[in-house]
Amino acid sequence: MLKVLYDVPAPAKLNLFLHIVGRRDDGYHLLQSVFVPIDWCDQLHFERRDDGRIARHDLGPALPEEDLCIRAARALQAASGTSLGVDISIRKEVPWGAGMGGGSSDAASTLLALNRLWGLHWPRSQLMPLAVRLGADVPFFLGDGPAWVEGIGERLTPLQLTPERYYVVKPSTSLPTQSIFASDLLVRDTKAAIVADFLAQHRAEQGKYLMNLSKGAGDGSSAGGSGAPGFGANDMQAAAQALCSEVGQACQLLERAYGNSRMTGSGSAVFARLGPVSGSLSAHRGSGDVSARMSVQAGVDAGHPPEALVLPKGWQGRMCRSLEAHPLKGWAAD
Repeated sequence: MLKVLYDVPAPAKLNLFLHIVGRRDDGYHLLQSVFVPIDWCDQLHFERRDDGRIARHDLGPALPEEDLCIRAARALQAASGTSLGVDISIRKEVPWGAGMGGGSSDAASTLLALNRLWGLHWPRSQLMPLAVRLGADVPFFLGDGPAWVEGIGERLTPLQLTPERYYVVKPSTSLPTQSIFASDLLVRDTKAAIVADFLAQHRAEQGKYLMNLSKGAGDGSSAGGSGAPGFGANDMQAAAQALCSEVGQACQLLERAYGNSRMTGSGSAVFARLGPVSGSLSAHRGSGDVSARMSVQAGVDAGHPPEALVLPKGWQGRMCRSLEAHPLKGWAAD
């Protein structure tokens, strides 16, 4: 049996859109969204204990005493009946209060890691009920990769999406989700969408991006050629901007640099969509037009503004890429 697991990644996510399409009788809002994991990750280390104790050690600023990692470990310990424990060390990189799912991702990676470390060998379907109870975003991070998400976050349809680049900005202010849901500006009745419509628009925008690059027309930094980075909207964004002026300021900064912006989750982080990663469209398209593929390979990165934007003090920014699959995809059987 394994004794340690080091450098276990817990990737953040972006909501490419986020619609609120209704509300359940118990007050939970019904959502539709596309989640994509990105390469902005926390790092977790796990050391097995034989005394049953579960302890956390922060490799940076102190985290909340009862964070989701501890709750996830205790939930799996109780459900499995194992007598083993664990020391969990967390190097926190994904910002808190950003709408990027950092805490939820840590919890999911904890479930997957301890499933291995404790020798449980549970399939993903057996871990999923624990994930649902831990939080709305946790089931996604227990999945395979990009997904169409519905319900309160528990209904997942896997998607195959070409990897893309995004510039993500996290203002210094964090936003509590509860304040967003309490706002009168929150849109709660968006018409339900279907997966096919999202995929059709997403692929059309990538085709336009490819065409612009093959013609040498600009840098293609706005994949959709509009002021929004793709399908739909974020129904929480208006409420967030009213509560936190920094969200609007971050959007303006990205609009100037890249031509588009959108908030992820309940904020306060926002992102700009920059288009496919070098060579990714050619890899996905197979035997398409050679000259077009060469244009993507040679020019997709070269035409964009520099990665380092000048941000206000206390803000964080990073050039990220979406992931085709969760880095721990093979850690639990389907």
